[in-house]
Amino acid sequence: MEKFKTFTGVVAGVDRANIDTDAIIPKEYLKSIKRTGFGAALFSDWRYNNDGSDNPDFVLNKPEAQGAQILVARNNFGCGSSREHAVWAVAQYGFKAVIAPREGDIPAFADIFRGNCGKNGLLTIELTDVQVDEIFQILEKKPGVKSTVNLDEQIVTLHASTGDRIYPFRVDPVLRNKLLQGLDDIAETLQYEADISAYESRLK
Repeated sequence: MEKFKTFTGVVAGVDRANIDTDAIIPKEYLKSIKRTGFGAALFSDWRYNNDGSDNPDFVLNKPEAQGAQILVARNNFGCGSSREHAVWAVAQYGFKAVIAPREGDIPAFADIFRGNCGKNGLLTIELTDVQVDEIFQILEKKPGVKSTVNLDEQIVTLHASTGDRIYPFRVDPVLRNKLLQGLDDIAETLQYEADISAYESRLK
């Protein structure tokens, strides 16, 4: 897993709540035994027409959203089944961070989806309803706006035409450290390889 570095990228917003994993990547794409090639299937029911052509009305097909690296949605993103393919599709499309708001008792992200994101180097950022509303309002006026994501300082800076908007966020310290160091579960365990070997030697 690559180290998560501060970056500036285009923001794309899908203004819907409760986007489930079947919408993120429909079940017909789950037959592959590989962990690659899912980016083209992201939101496929919304991105493509019945004949396979691009749906020009969907945000990811608009010229301003090309190369987007930051996805903004509404609450409960990633609900539904536990398929890890949904995270692979989001990440392999090119997104490095997903932003969503908590709405009362409704979470920003489904727990399993959030956990799978952390294991695949995809940052989930929880903001408030008011902050996400503001982001969508800015996107409506200026599609293709850019934002800088700084995980080290835990700050998202939206570069609006009327001035920067700064949104602090919080990530679990353990996860934050793993993302910054580029450690997946296996790499994290291998940090203690010497201790593990020493322990195994004592058992012989």
